[in-house]
Amino acid sequence: MIWTAHSTVATVVEQDGKFLMVEEIDNGCTVFNQPAGHLDEGETLFAAAVRETLEETAWHVTLTAFLGNYVYRAPNGITYVRHCFIATPDSHDATLPLDEGIIAAHWLGTETIFSDNFAPRSPLVGKAIEDYLAGQRMPLDAIQHFI
Repeated sequence: MIWTAHSTVATVVEQDGKFLMVEEIDNGCTVFNQPAGHLDEGETLFAAAVRETLEETAWHVTLTAFLGNYVYRAPNGITYVRHCFIATPDSHDATLPLDEGIIAAHWLGTETIFSDNFAPRSPLVGKAIEDYLAGQRMPLDAIQHFI
């Protein structure tokens, strides 16, 4: 058996002190996550981040920075390499259907995200917000695509 990490993208989108979060079903539980998903074959990380944000929230965004890579071994035994980006919201298209399993997209403040009753999909959700708030940023050209 060949071990392969799952390559994913996520996007931190902030507007007026609120963060764009996805309410979704994961293993029968309602959880919250940044807009996120898997990289498709032949797709750049940038395109995947923009696509997943649109599919899960109906928001068109522009990537502005690279937040970082996060490696996480989930309880299901899968290791995920999460490429996390920062984006600004451009426009919302309420006519677009959201991906299957997505309940809704919400703009949430840190008081909600860091509250005891908040249910993040993984520890990466809060860590990405913490890193963003701490000012962690890398230029997008830190990532090179040769696809």
